[in-house]
Amino acid sequence: MAEKSDGLDDYLDSHYIHRSNWLRAAVLGANDGILSTASIAIGVAAASSTREPVVLATLAGLVAGALSMAAGEYVSVSSQTDVEKADIAREKEELEEMPELELQRLAEIYEERGLKKETALIVAKELTEHDALGAHVRDELGINDISKAKPLQAALASGAAFTVGGLLPFVAALLVPLKTMEYYLYGFALLFLIILGTVSAKTGGSSIGKAIIRITFWGTAAMGLTALVGYMFNVNVA
Repeated sequence: MAEKSDGLDDYLDSHYIHRSNWLRAAVLGANDGILSTASIAIGVAAASSTREPVVLATLAGLVAGALSMAAGEYVSVSSQTDVEKADIAREKEELEEMPELELQRLAEIYEERGLKKETALIVAKELTEHDALGAHVRDELGINDISKAKPLQAALASGAAFTVGGLLPFVAALLVPLKTMEYYLYGFALLFLIILGTVSAKTGGSSIGKAIIRITFWGTAAMGLTALVGYMFNVNVA
């Protein structure tokens, strides 16, 4: 029996949806880290004749961005968690106050999913006897272990990914030639975005080509507009 259980766990773990929470936060963080720091570096480099302002602005953007991403993810996902808890508490009250009505509602949900009316009622009764609240939370509210919000996980994944993504253009800003820094930064950032798109697509089981096209298009647009702003306000920072 244990072997069957382990096999089922392995089968479930093979599905990509189990990675959706942390993968979304990690991809968002890394993408934002690459784009934000590279765009800042390109914009400042376009308006500067020395390396120091570029490096300082990029470092400041990296630190501020990582903390902002982590805090933003924690706050937003915590808000989602609060909503989920409130709905679960309300569902618990309704089960105590009107159990028959809630049983009927559960049966209707299963009937809408394709079960016959009699079968839906039997299933609803058996699940209610086993775990009434769990059945309603899962099937009526749509909350399960996969979709359940995890604020700390999202914050750590997003902040760490932003830092890793932001370090790449920061190192480039330290090393590439000053005169053509904007072009080097754009090229490296584009390369990093392509790698990120490939890795995220393979991890999530989606199309690599679509991921690369999507991420490079919007990355090019963001960095191009930032460079344009830098050239327009070329203050020749010394």
